[in-house]
Amino acid sequence: MARFTLPRDLYHGKGALEALKTFKGKRAIICVGGGSMKRFGFLDRAEAYLKEAGMEVKIFDGIEPDPSVDTVMRGAQVMIDYQPDWIVAIGGGSPIDAAKAMWIKYEYPDCTFEDMCKVFGIPELRKKAHFCAVSSTSGTATEVTAFSIITDYQKGIKYPIADFEITPDVAIVDPELAETMPKKLVAHTGMDAMTHAIEAYVSTANCNYTDPLAIHAIEMIMKDLVPSYNGDMAARDRMHDAQCLAGMAFSNALLGIVHSMAHKTGAIFADYGAHIIHGAANAMYLPKVIAFNAKDETAKKRYGVIVDYMGICDKSASDDEKIKALIAYLRKMNDELNIPHCIKHYGADSYPCEQGFVPEDVFLARVHDIAVNALADACTGSNPRQPSVEEMEKLLKCCYYDTEVDF
Repeated sequence: MARFTLPRDLYHGKGALEALKTFKGKRAIICVGGGSMKRFGFLDRAEAYLKEAGMEVKIFDGIEPDPSVDTVMRGAQVMIDYQPDWIVAIGGGSPIDAAKAMWIKYEYPDCTFEDMCKVFGIPELRKKAHFCAVSSTSGTATEVTAFSIITDYQKGIKYPIADFEITPDVAIVDPELAETMPKKLVAHTGMDAMTHAIEAYVSTANCNYTDPLAIHAIEMIMKDLVPSYNGDMAARDRMHDAQCLAGMAFSNALLGIVHSMAHKTGAIFADYGAHIIHGAANAMYLPKVIAFNAKDETAKKRYGVIVDYMGICDKSASDDEKIKALIAYLRKMNDELNIPHCIKHYGADSYPCEQGFVPEDVFLARVHDIAVNALADACTGSNPRQPSVEEMEKLLKCCYYDTEVDF
């Protein structure tokens, strides 16, 4: 038996934020990140709509990019003190992910972060509060997923929390919010969405319910991501839907080792002054993982189906030719989005450069531990080809040097 879970309600299209007016309850807490939602007026509008619905409203702001365990625990304590019956998270993936983890701790105060990280081991929620996610970026799709990514800065590791219990009750996908994204964020979140859709389609947990979502998302992202990056707002509006479809697919079909590697390399070099931004990491690693996974015949054929839908190679071509066409297409897309091809050329500002911020000797000293942690990541189990520690190390080195995957 398999399961397919999405939010009960999904409000989409311009003006969808007004759905907050219809919520029933006494108290709501709004969880938000930096200043962009306030600067563009969306936080004030959300607060006003909830008050119009008859609720008291509290703001918990300042949730950082790559939210920390400490932030989660601090926010959860605010919720325990305030006792909201609606948690509304608004912004990019970070405030929504953080609020999901706060929700768990709010409902179960004795729950530790280690308890939260037990895959599909969270107790039943919604005994105290319901959850609404309002996305402002077009990539993570956390507004419709059963996942949350929280960073333990003491260990330098990003941990995925995975359980259908944290799938939001309500998702609001209003493209007006996404139109405020800066260009670099468009690129990174867009390639995160492309990775979600491709990994979901080849995942061992794919099914008839997730495949159409993944394929249509790929088709839309292929058409709209680069124009969105270049300022086409109609394309950006469509990308907001596309990333959500990709999220619906991967929340139910799960992901693979592109995400495992991105989770475990994202913060591990923070002592050298920067993170490898999640979407950029996915963009760099995806072509390498496709080459690795394509040694599995089932995965190779499914990548071939993706290529057929994309129309980037003759349908009569061999599967090997289709794999090459897919890898070449994704690398070209990275070039158009100003994303590096490998860690060695990943600058502290995320742009391509001759010598990136991660020194070679530091990478080589840490690659074994990164490989071990990546294999233990929640996303590894549904990857179509299961790597050994040695293979994962070799794959990570290919992602550092931009060398061919021939194993």
